[in-house]
Amino acid sequence: MPLFVGIMSGTSLDGADAALVDFSSTPPRTLAFASAPFDTPLRERLLKLSQPGEDGVDLAGEVSLELAAVYASAVRDALARGGVTSDRVTAIGCHGQTIRHRPARGFTVQLNDPARLAELTGVDVVADFRRRDMAAGGQGAPLVPAFHDALFRDPRISRVVVNIGGISNVTWMPPFGPTTGFDCGPGNVLLDGWTRKHRGKAFDEDGKWADSGSTDSALLARLLAEPFLSMQPPKSTGRELFHAGWLEPHLHGKPRPEDVQATLADFTARAIVDAIDRYCGTTDEIYLAGGGARNRSLVRRIAAIAGGRSVETTDKLGVPTGHVESIAFAWLAMKCIRREPVDLVAVTGAAGPRILGAIYPA
Repeated sequence: MPLFVGIMSGTSLDGADAALVDFSSTPPRTLAFASAPFDTPLRERLLKLSQPGEDGVDLAGEVSLELAAVYASAVRDALARGGVTSDRVTAIGCHGQTIRHRPARGFTVQLNDPARLAELTGVDVVADFRRRDMAAGGQGAPLVPAFHDALFRDPRISRVVVNIGGISNVTWMPPFGPTTGFDCGPGNVLLDGWTRKHRGKAFDEDGKWADSGSTDSALLARLLAEPFLSMQPPKSTGRELFHAGWLEPHLHGKPRPEDVQATLADFTARAIVDAIDRYCGTTDEIYLAGGGARNRSLVRRIAAIAGGRSVETTDKLGVPTGHVESIAFAWLAMKCIRREPVDLVAVTGAAGPRILGAIYPA
């Protein structure tokens, strides 16, 4: 039974997720799933590193060690819950924590210490997935559309899968033609940042605070004028663009914080649906994954402007929303171990399929 573990910690900075996956059947089975939260000091250090101009080499090194410990904790927990010993796991796929993504400049930085993670877990680790794609001329992100294609494609139905993490990305799988994908704009990043600033909470649970406000149509129009949204794919983005410093100039006067939150929720929904309308041709079904798929208010807003297309979560396809990305990196680790190239040409613009990832033996 070929078992792999995939780890993901995203731009929401909430923690690390680990999925223990059996790929011997189709669809693959998640044998166990575990989350290891980031404590407040680590989250704040990561947030500091994610802001341009405030990073430091010493801090990056220290945080990488802390991340390796958190990742190892998530792996051990997933193995314990699955009743599996480490010697039965072929490899761990660990994306690391993105603190800078500059595709226009040809580089990307994910904090990680895969060698230490291998030492702590006794399992081979596959890491550094993005840079091989960038070396081949690609954006380096998003990487998950190749996995979406392998798992969610239907030969009769035009489907879109939207991962709503800190940043949202779209995968379009038409019944005829190649799968494409791209980052479409903010996911939770602006909503979470505004909530932290004004409510002192990590996120707006179920979007209840957003629902208490009213959308400011003028502010929404200013946000939607962001040039990134109308850029042709392939494209990718991150906190380098969508952060508090980006939002502040768009705020005129003294708007009520809850109205700004409502507007940000509508902005996030519009950025997603507009991207599908612009770049995904005829689409029959939309499936949501990631942390944002658990925000009921955001899901309602997306459904309300989806133009009659069905909007569901990936749970309906048999994969829990919170597990998709972790499973994807288990899959990418498997592809690397097997030396199987991943075709992201139509997603990132890479020159051709490439074997993604670097292997760190235990």
